[in-house]
Amino acid sequence: MRERIGLTARSVLAIIAGRGMQALVVAVVVGIVSFIMMHALPGDAAYRIAAGRYGYDMMDAASAEAVRLELGLDRAWWIQLGSWLGELATFDLGRSHVYGSPVIDEVATQLKYSLLLAGGAVVTSLLIALPVGVTAGMSPGGAVDRLSLAVSIFLRAIPAFALGIVLVLLFAVQLGLFPVAGFRGPEHLILPSLTLGLGLAAVSSRVVRDAVADAMSAEWRLFARTKGLTARRALINHVMRNASLPVVAYVGVQGAYLIEGVVIVETVFAFPGIGHALVHAIFGRDVAMVQGTALALGLIYVGLNLCIDLTC
Repeated sequence: MRERIGLTARSVLAIIAGRGMQALVVAVVVGIVSFIMMHALPGDAAYRIAAGRYGYDMMDAASAEAVRLELGLDRAWWIQLGSWLGELATFDLGRSHVYGSPVIDEVATQLKYSLLLAGGAVVTSLLIALPVGVTAGMSPGGAVDRLSLAVSIFLRAIPAFALGIVLVLLFAVQLGLFPVAGFRGPEHLILPSLTLGLGLAAVSSRVVRDAVADAMSAEWRLFARTKGLTARRALINHVMRNASLPVVAYVGVQGAYLIEGVVIVETVFAFPGIGHALVHAIFGRDVAMVQGTALALGLIYVGLNLCIDLTC
């Protein structure tokens, strides 16, 4: 028993160490790529930042030049990048070029809304995918299986922004059941969560279906029935437990869709999360905010995969 506990502890530490190295690589790569992409955009960043600070009516060449000197935008790009990497080594993400507030404070404020939206999307996905997938997997080739496959293909083919617009027009504009945009209460979370959750459920329901179908046809399931277990007991104790592993593992894959979808859906619904902030930072040429928000999204993906590894 002691050797088994020690082996498990070493396995867990190895997983944590591996994901820690991955997080370090992600932090450096995301920061460098974000910096290069922002500097590759056309136009003068100083003018954009000055316009974000003072407004287009109050902005002139003098204010843009003052911003350029203040932020060191006149320095060579490799010096600016090296300065940011040095600050990152001390866990300092710098200050927003537009608002002047610490980037880490802005990211922390926006991140809680994005995590709330992501959690709502995952719950919505599971509420749809689990019953549909289990029902389809218990009768492969049946009516539920064929119908769920058709709906899954249809939903997965629709872009997230298009699905969000359709839901807004139907449930917010036509029926008036939910608010259109923003966030002032739980009711503002329903349509964005449904938009993301339907896209997740479209694929995860098929993963659940395949896992359940494989478990239902396994020899150990037939043996469980032969030795006297009821169909319900065999389903709960054996089929569902064995089918859960690929489903849990696939949640990590869904993290990529969530990160992509959060940026799009938050923009469509003007949801005050990190994706919405990232889009505004790109338009405002706020390089520090872009690097900070992109870094947060990358580290969230690494953390999610760590949780999935430990759970499996």
